[in-house]
Amino acid sequence: MPDDHAIEVPDEVDIERPSAARMYDYYLGGSCHFAADRTLAAEILRAWPDMPAIARANRDFLHRAVRYLSGQGVDQFLDLGAGIPTAGNTHDIALSLNPDARIVYVDVDPVAVAHSTVILQDVPNATVVHADLREPASILTRSEVPSFLDLSRPVGVIMLAVLHFLTEEDDAPGVVAAYREATGPGSFLVVSHGTLDYMPAQARQAEGVYQRASHRLNFRSRAQVLGLFDGYELEPPGLVDIIHWRPELSADEPDPLGGGDVARYSGYVAVGRKA
Repeated sequence: MPDDHAIEVPDEVDIERPSAARMYDYYLGGSCHFAADRTLAAEILRAWPDMPAIARANRDFLHRAVRYLSGQGVDQFLDLGAGIPTAGNTHDIALSLNPDARIVYVDVDPVAVAHSTVILQDVPNATVVHADLREPASILTRSEVPSFLDLSRPVGVIMLAVLHFLTEEDDAPGVVAAYREATGPGSFLVVSHGTLDYMPAQARQAEGVYQRASHRLNFRSRAQVLGLFDGYELEPPGLVDIIHWRPELSADEPDPLGGGDVARYSGYVAVGRKA
């Protein structure tokens, strides 16, 4: 267990308020979380013991998607709501395939950004922006973005396990559309999203627990997740369960739980291409 006092904490951070980003880091076995994050995460784990495996499955989908996009010639990535770019995140995969790739991470959690800055200090082709993905106009005009990314060329826009933290008032379809309009032809959208289609009671319980975190959960149906891809053409195999998207591209285990029970993951994934 990490020493909370050893974690760099910006002055404005209330470590008594659980952070969705730091809870996710806890599920992945990271070290950037505080007692309040672990306490609320423990409640989630009692309701949904598979959460660490779900987080690993999301990370493995990210690996497959970045490999796929790199194979399509994409060499620049905008990773929104990225959390803490620990080992095996977007820059690791993209740069291992193309040393000239460029990556911009965006997150609203100041602790995640502080640690990302340290992690990326020796990675000249990657940077992090402290911003809220719900404000695309603000992000896209930040100096770090145009200095790292040429938005007129294809960009891989990544929204991994983050859109289910946007409420109906946040207008997730409108937010996604803004990034689509700002990126050039041939750009891609990578999404993983939790759903209540399989285990609605369990999903609702998780939503209730996250009412006390920095961001509320808002699981969506398959039709609602599909609607987020308006303006994109889905790459095969389309919108599928998390362990069923191109498992042949996996260098890890695409089904951490084993057995192929998609209900236990309760998540959809897809990659769309802008014409």
